[in-house]
Amino acid sequence: MTTTQSERVSQSAFDGSMLRVVLLMDLHEGTQQQFFEAYEKLRNDIASVPGHISDQLCQSFENPSQWLITSEWESAPQYLAWVNSEHHAEQVKPLGACARAMRPLKFTVLRETGRGYDQAARPATARLQPAPRLGAGIVRHALTFTVKPGSEEQVAAILSDYASPAARVDDHTRLCRTSLFMHGNRVVRTVEVQGDLMAALRHVSEQPEVRAVEEAINPYLEQDRNLNDPESARMFFMRAALPAVHHIAAPEPESADVHRHAFFYPAKPGCGTVLAKFLARQDEAAAGRPGSPVRSSSIFQRDDIVVRLIDVRGPFEAEPETTFGVRGPRKAAVLGRLMAEHGERVRAAHHTMKLITDRRAPAQS
Repeated sequence: MTTTQSERVSQSAFDGSMLRVVLLMDLHEGTQQQFFEAYEKLRNDIASVPGHISDQLCQSFENPSQWLITSEWESAPQYLAWVNSEHHAEQVKPLGACARAMRPLKFTVLRETGRGYDQAARPATARLQPAPRLGAGIVRHALTFTVKPGSEEQVAAILSDYASPAARVDDHTRLCRTSLFMHGNRVVRTVEVQGDLMAALRHVSEQPEVRAVEEAINPYLEQDRNLNDPESARMFFMRAALPAVHHIAAPEPESADVHRHAFFYPAKPGCGTVLAKFLARQDEAAAGRPGSPVRSSSIFQRDDIVVRLIDVRGPFEAEPETTFGVRGPRKAAVLGRLMAEHGERVRAAHHTMKLITDRRAPAQS
């Protein structure tokens, strides 16, 4: 039976909708003026970022330590290009130094009401999301980093041999699944969370078994970090963030014959967003084909790093073109032009990531 588009669980950064970003911040006591001055220095730079429409800085009148930054963007890819850049990481250091906790939230805009919106002079490219999307209450995120060449086997052994942390974070948040892959010396860890992603990531990082694993791989990392220094740890994980930019899934229960795989697509310089969008379009088309073995697909992208995580029913080799994300020589040629390695090397075998561990939380944990 064919699944209609309205029935599919779906999320996408590529639908052209305006984006509203909300950043909730809890400041260290006594840093309010320092934070305000740091923002004043940055706001003109932020206003000149391509795709940025507006910003508001707000302070709670009930608790002066609580602040809120809201910003509006023409589209999600423009915001992600900025927030994932090295320039952004350096820009927000003064703000981060004042914060005890930060919680970013991202929303596409469906409707607007009020005279202010009617009169707003917005770019013609800023569009509303046409219709609500169907969700399953799951937030997806990934982290990626590289280890020193030659240390891959040691790192894989460390990452595959540790006790799983408690799945329950609080009454509203639960860690559902963690999958870890490697491709050469690149590590990718994907997580699926029900509830508050930031709360789940903090929960995992505080677990002794996870902390021990992170300390054990420290000597092998290409980028130095000090987990005992909050600023060093924060900057490392900010640079390691690999956001989910597209997800689509059939609305059906999981079955025993569905298995998880991942592909790494290194893009040509400056082509990461285009490549991720291309793969998203192929997955949307595949989802409409009856009998497709791919039950769900998640695409993660940061700069020119693109990772596609898929759950496949039956043998992985049953439909190699669909599992790799392209069908036919013309689509393969387009993919080849977007990737850093092209020609005969643009094949599933060269880009399949090695599964290190795939852990699911017990149903009632």
